[in-house]
Amino acid sequence: MQPYNANPICDNIIMMNTPIQDNETVLQQILSSCEASRLLETKQFMQHGDTNVYEHCIAVARVSCLLADKMGLSVDRESLIRGALLHDYFFYDWHVPDPGHRLHGFTHPKRALQNAMDDFALTTVEQDMILRHMFPLTPTPPRFREGWLLCLADKFCSTLETARFTQNSFVRGFYASEGEMQ
Repeated sequence: MQPYNANPICDNIIMMNTPIQDNETVLQQILSSCEASRLLETKQFMQHGDTNVYEHCIAVARVSCLLADKMGLSVDRESLIRGALLHDYFFYDWHVPDPGHRLHGFTHPKRALQNAMDDFALTTVEQDMILRHMFPLTPTPPRFREGWLLCLADKFCSTLETARFTQNSFVRGFYASEGEMQ
């Protein structure tokens, strides 16, 4: 599979200082650019509760943007969304007993990063986000604010999914709808 090779100059001009209302537009553009990747395969694997990995990653991307907006933080919006979409880019069901992913919580960031690097040209921020998103379970904290936002959003969404609060109408808005990326 050929890596995603975006034009970094054009992408930076387009994505810098993206207005808040454009979060969903940017998310949909990135999802469209990932159609040829293995991202859709993550729909096959359960994450927490009855949420699959794909739905979880979309929700984490949306919550990451919401946190950045509400906190008034200046972030690289494209890297924030791409890192969130790829933070759990692994291709197995971690609920199935298997020695290969017995310590999933500790090991999946490296596996997700390797898979993402195989399929996409990642920025330093995106690589750091994926590798360090399990802090504090894994000992090394994120280096960039995008990574900190991902950590918070991931824990928030994971809690909602595990407690099965995702059917709440407010919360459900963070998750992929039927019409997205069939």
